[in-house]
Amino acid sequence: MSRVWPLPFATPHGVVDKASAVKLVVFDVDGVLTDGSVTYGPQGEEYKTFNIRDGQGIKSLLDFGIDTAIVSARNSPALVTRAQELGIRHIETNASDKLRASRALMGKCTVREDQCCYVGDDVIDIPAMLECGLGIAVADAHHTVRHIAQWITPSDGGRGAVREVCDVILYAQKKLDIVMDRHMKISTAT
Repeated sequence: MSRVWPLPFATPHGVVDKASAVKLVVFDVDGVLTDGSVTYGPQGEEYKTFNIRDGQGIKSLLDFGIDTAIVSARNSPALVTRAQELGIRHIETNASDKLRASRALMGKCTVREDQCCYVGDDVIDIPAMLECGLGIAVADAHHTVRHIAQWITPSDGGRGAVREVCDVILYAQKKLDIVMDRHMKISTAT
């Protein structure tokens, strides 16, 4: 039996309207999928920490045919491993021009600007956020990024913000109930 699962946070109606058209979500990495910290090992290897709930949200988007992409100004084997683990096919690293990278992704995925959502946290993300139909900032984003964003997540980057973005998109497209019902099924078999 399907329920109406509400969002546990306020989302402006205009954001929900824009999210209903989204077919591609482009995520920045450092400060969005992670908390922005970088840890180096003794041999210079880079470690990143990713939030498991964020990953579940991304998988839910992919399950419903909503494409996802990663655009990062840095290159990181840990990032590539995580993206592949989640099933993200579009990974743009060493992309210091995030607007150009986002435009290329929109072309590759054959989506219009109004069908694209960009999630960022720092000034390098602003041009791409402004180009896409829905520009979202994480709660701890740079103040200028928060100022231009159409919505600011309740959570910080790397701390569940991506999951909140995914839930808003699924909610707007009337898919959140399906996701939740799948996970809430209780077996009646004895």
